[in-house]
Amino acid sequence: MSRIGKLPIIIPAGVTINVANDNTVTVKGKLGELKHKVDPDIQVKIEGQTLSVIRPTEQKRHKSLHGLTRTLINNMVVGVSDGYEIKQELVGVGYRATSTGQMLELVLGYSHSIHFEMPAEIKVECITEKRGNPFISLKSIDKQLIGQIAAKIRSFRPPEPYKGKGIKFVGEVLRRKAGKQASSSK
Repeated sequence: MSRIGKLPIIIPAGVTINVANDNTVTVKGKLGELKHKVDPDIQVKIEGQTLSVIRPTEQKRHKSLHGLTRTLINNMVVGVSDGYEIKQELVGVGYRATSTGQMLELVLGYSHSIHFEMPAEIKVECITEKRGNPFISLKSIDKQLIGQIAAKIRSFRPPEPYKGKGIKFVGEVLRRKAGKQASSSK
């Protein structure tokens, strides 16, 4: 049995979950509402303050859907109750980030600035401290969407291995290379 799939999801206070006839799971909480259509073979049961995901057989397809469905529903529950936040750091001389509404403007050393429009579900905030690197803070209730947008922002200037310049996640450890000086010592 799937170790993740068999774990029950504890529904926190203030969160309501409805399962429709077409196997659509709707999760409502203090931060918003999320929906997900579950595969028709997978069964979702709500008993009191716990939710469990049940698979019908031991087929490989059902095994993979079992853990996936449980994780997706758990991410929805955590999202509507607590929310998700991703912070990114811009490392480099002259790198800047500003946000006006849902528009993020990035200056990353190219000949032009990059304008990136955020989806309505994501709140963006740019923090620039004196004598420090600028930070981009993304907040949302949808874990998949916020991860996809953060990866897209990072792809504009991924961190390079020699000086570490680029957009990196806060807390990310980069593998650094020595460069030219390492080979000239022979």
